[in-house]
Amino acid sequence: MPDTPNTPAINLLEVSARAEHVRHIITGFSLTMPTLAGLWRQVDDALADIPALTAEISRLRDWLTACRIDRANLAAAGRITIAADHNGEPNPLAYLRDELRAQGFGTSEPERWDI
Repeated sequence: MPDTPNTPAINLLEVSARAEHVRHIITGFSLTMPTLAGLWRQVDDALADIPALTAEISRLRDWLTACRIDRANLAAAGRITIAADHNGEPNPLAYLRDELRAQGFGTSEPERWDI
């Protein structure tokens, strides 16, 4: 079963833009209601965290996409290895070894994976 996301993507640029717009509104409120300046500063500080959070979400999205691609490639290599064995190929594990190496799971030793 494929591993596909089932939630709609949130436009992080729009989120950041809306937060910045609200920060400008908060500045205006703070100037017109100086007695609540401390409260408005707290709200502004909370909104100031949004750009860092959206950057982290973007980084994690990219990482998750790469993980999904690696997982799909390993699954494909596993299926091809099984098919190659079924077809009597002399070295069916080569497909899986190649993919593992491509993903950084190889060995620095000489070819010792031959079974």
